[in-house]
Amino acid sequence: MTSVLHKSQKHKGVLLNFGRFPVKRALEIVAGPVLLLLVWWISYKFKVLDAHLLPSPFDTIIDMWKSIFDGSMLFDAWKTLERVLKAFALAAVLGIPAGLALGARKSIYRCSEFLIDFFRSTPATAMFPLFLLIFGLGDFSKIAVAAFAAWLLIVFNTAYGVMNARPTRLLAARSMGATGARAFRDVVFYETLPQTLVGLRSAVSLALVVIVVAEMFIGATDGMGKRIIDAQISYELTDMYGSILISGALGYLLNLLFIIFEGTVVHWSGK
Repeated sequence: MTSVLHKSQKHKGVLLNFGRFPVKRALEIVAGPVLLLLVWWISYKFKVLDAHLLPSPFDTIIDMWKSIFDGSMLFDAWKTLERVLKAFALAAVLGIPAGLALGARKSIYRCSEFLIDFFRSTPATAMFPLFLLIFGLGDFSKIAVAAFAAWLLIVFNTAYGVMNARPTRLLAARSMGATGARAFRDVVFYETLPQTLVGLRSAVSLALVVIVVAEMFIGATDGMGKRIIDAQISYELTDMYGSILISGALGYLLNLLFIIFEGTVVHWSGK
């Protein structure tokens, strides 16, 4: 009887904890947006900034939803996302093998370290004129400059992950008869994954930033960057702020998806 009661209480406790968790997590998720809107509303209400430069957050949200429902905002967001994904895919396909190759031989990495760090430290926007001269005003110049910036991050993080793979696991694999290629495939590659995914997550965020800025200044006909700069020029402030909010939300969602993906793929990280 006591055992049955104990199991019943334990089961009830699990249900209560399960019921509380979504509420707590939901509050944590909405806390940030609510705080942002509160600070925005206070700044607007008490005229912390010029009233002509900061519209009401509620007017902005209403205008933003109208743009979403009429399809214009969704179209621009999709075009930006499409360019980001193309740039990111190009950077990942070229960056991961390059990082693995560089990290496998420290002498090769040291020879190329200056070039990687130099271009990684160079603002991507400073590369716009060069990519415009090479690729012209089309979409590919925007994708190429974003892919280049993202590629450098992926190469650096992947190579760093290879070079910092725990030697004890590698030695254990070799002591059990694993060849160099087998040990690299079955041990080093998996040891590298956590750092590689950090590089990929940083790269997709950087690609979004570069694409939006490129859309502002490299002859784009659509996209969030073009929408933001057009709204600023025509002084449609609610549309400008709404477009900024959607761009930020797009970056947040991409980052969140990668965090979930990391937690699923590299659940052994740190163990």
